Amino acid sequence: MYRVEPKQAVLDHVAKQSAPDEVRQGLSPRAEAIIAAPVEHGLSGQVLSGFAQVLEAVLLGILGFAIYESYVELDRGQPEFYVPIIMGVCVLANIFLNIARTHRIAAYRKLFTQLSRVIAAWGTVIVIAAVSIYLLKIGQHVSRFWLLSWFGLGAALLVAYRLTLRALVLRWTTQGRLRRRTAIVGGGKDAEVLVEQIRNSNDVELLGLFDDRVDERSPGEVGGFPKLGKVADLIEFARRTPVDLVLVSMPLSAEQRVLEMLTQLWVLPVDIRLSAHMSKLKFTSRAYSYVGDIAVFDMADRPISDWNLVFKWIFDKSVALTALILLSPIMVATAIAIKLESKGPVFFMQQRHGFNNELIKICKFRSMRTDMLDLSAAKLVTKDDPRVTRVGRFIRKTSIDELPQLLNVLKGELSIVGPRPHALQAKADNKLYYEAVEGYFARHRVKPGMTGWAQINGWRGETDTIDKIMQRVNHDLYYIEHWSILMDLYIVLMTPLRLFNSENAY
Repeated sequence: MYRVEPKQAVLDHVAKQSAPDEVRQGLSPRAEAIIAAPVEHGLSGQVLSGFAQVLEAVLLGILGFAIYESYVELDRGQPEFYVPIIMGVCVLANIFLNIARTHRIAAYRKLFTQLSRVIAAWGTVIVIAAVSIYLLKIGQHVSRFWLLSWFGLGAALLVAYRLTLRALVLRWTTQGRLRRRTAIVGGGKDAEVLVEQIRNSNDVELLGLFDDRVDERSPGEVGGFPKLGKVADLIEFARRTPVDLVLVSMPLSAEQRVLEMLTQLWVLPVDIRLSAHMSKLKFTSRAYSYVGDIAVFDMADRPISDWNLVFKWIFDKSVALTALILLSPIMVATAIAIKLESKGPVFFMQQRHGFNNELIKICKFRSMRTDMLDLSAAKLVTKDDPRVTRVGRFIRKTSIDELPQLLNVLKGELSIVGPRPHALQAKADNKLYYEAVEGYFARHRVKPGMTGWAQINGWRGETDTIDKIMQRVNHDLYYIEHWSILMDLYIVLMTPLRLFNSENAY
């Protein structure tokens, strides 16, 4: 069995899962009703807070320059003094506003507490600026009227900005876009306290509970929230409706139950947290993380989330657009060559598993004879395969057949870098991939890619043996756990070089 190297040490015990046929049949009617209900597109609190900080600093800077342009006399308008002062004040304001804990989603919802802290932080920054101007003996170069005007109008601007931000945050909270859709693993009296904590939280939308116990210790309803099924049912549930967070209501002493739960759920792209409300041990505050006001222990993180997701989106779109422009002559020539050699369409569409096991259709240049197409890829392409055309042999060898997938990247179905999406019926040693490799579906915790860590490390092309597919999955999981933008850039740069080593690509 391949090794998995997750971030949390506890997951070293979870490098396998139950039967690979994850999708169980027969969810409860209540679960089906939740799945059928419309869901607003969620917003990341971290990303929202980041944008709010940047916009706030920009508005303060614009105001400072606007007052300078409007009121400072031309003969005293020396930008070599005003520009660094404005930039420094904006940076300092952001620091002090964060120290005052005003850039948090919970803080945005408050009114008087937020505004009083914002005004206090802004006033402190202006005082620091004034003292610095005096100590540096540049007061004769800086207008006091400008500084006082900036303080007064800046305070009014901050109040108006924060009121607008509060209104938006409250609206998005009501719509559920800032609430993390959450499922509890556990039930009975152990979960009642956790349910009550969640009921009072604006940051969590509780969907229901999942528990393997079927006796009186786990009733069908806890605190007004239904038991939706067993832990294994949560996998299908999370495949069919967005789930952001799984809260585990189990004591730390129940190690075996916790590991069994992780064994099943670690393949999902969700955050998994162990609620601290059942722990009799008291730790320092730094030992906990928090979901709203709920203290939890981190067990597993959703890979590539929040700002990392934004950075990867920008990377994917920019690389895909650039590649389409630069490689368009090659793509046009390939399309003409395919059309001239054999009858049939230029492109070949095939269903594959995407992020979180959703089905997507990827686009490739057709490399096989039309009368021998294998839409399900039940039989792997081998050396000198009679189904492959002459043009097809060349474009498969050089991976030119994959270039139309740049359109899938622009549509958001693929990434430039990620685990390669395999055909649904692909086999190794006559076993479907998910039957041959335990933990196979953990590859789908991130969006699949056109190239990946496995491909640049020699695991490109035919995967006819279990060892080959194990190696590919192992490399995919390594990529997921160690992802960074620099890693993506390295893989993109190395991919053309690795194409020269194409002995396994037919």
